[in-house]
Amino acid sequence: MDDSDDGHFYAVDRLVTHIDDAAIAAVGALYDELGLTGRVLDLMASWISHFVTAPDDLVVLGMNAQELAANRAATAAVVHDLNAHPSLPFADHSFDAVTCCVSVDYLVHPIEVFRDVCRVLAPGGVFVCTFSNRCFPTKAIAGWLANDDAGHCEIVRRYFERSGGWTDAEVSRRTPLDHRGDPLYAVWAHRA
Repeated sequence: MDDSDDGHFYAVDRLVTHIDDAAIAAVGALYDELGLTGRVLDLMASWISHFVTAPDDLVVLGMNAQELAANRAATAAVVHDLNAHPSLPFADHSFDAVTCCVSVDYLVHPIEVFRDVCRVLAPGGVFVCTFSNRCFPTKAIAGWLANDDAGHCEIVRRYFERSGGWTDAEVSRRTPLDHRGDPLYAVWAHRA
């Protein structure tokens, strides 16, 4: 709905959490389960990256310098607008893992971004996207707003499929079905 420059929208510091505590815990548990260690890139990051155990080297890439600077787990921060420039400013095979937490719904060039994530990952590296049913509706893509949770999972699965270079994506609900708060979903795949 809001196609104005994302830089204006993200200029405001938002040092808040965008999902509830149980969903945050589910993100951290998944990262531990997947063994995200070594050099990790957190795409579209903010002031917290939700790791239970921080990786050895965490590079956070996002739109707000103050939020990135407040991320205590980060070892480096890069301000970069993926909607304006979907290519990542990193060399091939630079990372062991890449995460994108509650932000995949804002990508306007998702296939290009997923393709470039594959480029910067080491062979066998994992890219994991986690999301809920909450978002900034004026900045989410129309296809996201027109779908339910199952549709969101299918959208992200197809991003992996259409960008190429990935193993078959895994799709999983990470919070219990009877959880009354924010549901958390994850879709991930390894670089083939």
